[in-house]
Parts: sequence; structure tokens; C-alpha cells
Amino acid sequence: MTTTHHWLHIDGAQGEGGGQVLRTALSLSILTRRPIRIERIRAGRAKPGLMRQHLVCVKAAAAIAAAEVEGDALGSTTLCFVPQALAGGSYHFAIGTAGSAMLVLQTVLPPLLRAGCASRVSIEGGTHNQLAPSADFIQRCFVPQLRRMGAALRLEVERVGLFPAGGGRILAHIEPGALQAISIESRGARLGMGAEALIAAVPEHVALRELTRVADRFKLRREQLQHRDLGRGTGPGNVLSVYADYESVSELATAHGARGVPAEMVADEACDALKAWMDSGAPVGEHLSDQLLLPMWLAGGGEFITGAVSGHLGTNAELINRFGGPQVHIEALAQGLHRVRVG
Repeated sequence: MTTTHHWLHIDGAQGEGGGQVLRTALSLSILTRRPIRIERIRAGRAKPGLMRQHLVCVKAAAAIAAAEVEGDALGSTTLCFVPQALAGGSYHFAIGTAGSAMLVLQTVLPPLLRAGCASRVSIEGGTHNQLAPSADFIQRCFVPQLRRMGAALRLEVERVGLFPAGGGRILAHIEPGALQAISIESRGARLGMGAEALIAAVPEHVALRELTRVADRFKLRREQLQHRDLGRGTGPGNVLSVYADYESVSELATAHGARGVPAEMVADEACDALKAWMDSGAPVGEHLSDQLLLPMWLAGGGEFITGAVSGHLGTNAELINRFGGPQVHIEALAQGLHRVRVG
């Protein structure tokens, strides 16, 4: 690769030191057309360097931007990425493991919202991964906020993929267009709550016990509870999602079943997480907070109130500010809340 590029050098170990630095940097490199050189990729992790799902993020970003790439190999800790021409269209990416399909989508989605034509993106991998937002979270919490900004986006989960088998498939339909700044200052009135338990090659009583515990914790009715048996070909696996919908925002907490862990403990994990958000008073939860930054940057502005500043939020804000354009500002408020403003 030619050395005449004016590289933006990025330390992959900054902040939380995980794959988010890579994904955000790839998106912003395409959007700003700035060549990047990332070193010490995932240095903060037990297994540093590119794992398969991170490599697919790189391959996907390179595909939509016809990029020159160096260092795109498993285990690589240094990557050079030079975007050329961003193009919408039909794309298919396969992780080949239970690695998160949602994180690959998050890499290509912001640039494709600026492409010259519509895109159809199919991604195979995990849809419910303990180390990434689930497909349910993206559909219920993230996509509605993008639509509030004016994005024309439709996401379908064609097949659920649980850890460790994977095998899931999502399909995203993305229409490019300008985004509008939004403000999320409060949740508004509560519209409803519910829970869904997914099982695959796991006895049905596990899902029923989880849902019974959720119903007891939040005083839910039977019609607010659902369970789905995905069949033996998807498993083994068990995922419980508990959610609360408000006028301005939704929050969803997920817990994953494991061998030897009682169903009631799995339910308590998800319920405790959702209740902590409900008690915090923050409209935007921890996981949604860092995901909103890039769309707001694309919109030229926006703001929201969240609780504690997570490592992902701080890292994303710091990295976005290095690329120029609207800056991210984080201001401490009373009672542990923070105002995040873009622009």
C-alpha cells in the first residue's frame, strides 16, 4: 500500500480497548474519506487482534467503500484502511460463527445512510450474543430512534442465531437520506411492558419458569409474556428479553441461560437490569447511549440524557471528536445523570 496517504492514526487500545474502536473508526473513515491506520487493535482484550466477526466488519466496510486494506487477517493488531467510493446496493456478509451480525450491521449502516442509492444488506451470524446488543434490542430500541431522525430503515430477523451455534440471518433495507437532529430529554408516559423467552433444544419449562418470575417481579399479565421454541437445529440455547416501552424511548434487557443456572436466576438478571434503568430516571440506557452518537453526528446534532457514562460511550465520543465535524460534549447533571450533546 502506498505511503503517501495522510493517515489518521488511531490507538485501538484507547478507552475500553475493544472492537468498538475498530467499528466506529471504519464507519467514520468511509463517511469522511479519511485514510486510517489503527494499531494495537483490541489490545484490552484477552485475545488481542481481529477475531472473525471483527474481520467481517473490515471486509464489509471495504466492500461498501471499495477500500484499499492492509492487515485484514485473523489475529492482526494493525490495520490500514483507505476508503474510495461509497456505493449502496445488495450485499451479503457471513461471519461463519456465532459472532454478532448486529455489530457488522452497525459498521455499515451509518455510511449506507449516505450512499447514492438504496441498499439491501444480508448478514449471517449470531443474532443474540452476550457481548453485543441483540437483534431484539436493535429492533425495539435503536431502529425507532433512527426513524425519528428520518431514516428509512427496515430490519428483518430471518433466522435467529444463538451462541454457540450461530446460524442466524438478518436482512436490512436501507434508504439513504438526510437525518434530522432529535432530543431525548424524558421518557414520556409508559406504554407497556413485556417479556419473551427463546429456547432451542432446551425444555419448555425453562422458558415458562423465566416468564413466571418476570410476571411476579413486574406484575405482568399472561398476554404480555411470550415464548418461542426455535427447534433443535438452532440450539442449544436460551435467551430472555424483558422490555419497557415509553412514548419517547424503549429499553430492553437480555439474559442468557446457561447449564446449571436456574431459570429464576436468569430472569432475575434481566429484571434487575431493566429495573435499574427504570429507577435511574435516565431516558436513554447504557447500551443505547453510545449507539446514538454516530446517527446524531450524521444529523449534524442532537442530544439526550443518560445515566452513568459507560466505557463504550466515552470511547465513542472521544473517537468521533477526532474525525472533526459536530463534536460530542458530555455534561454531568444531578442524581448521576449526564447530558450528551452532539454539535
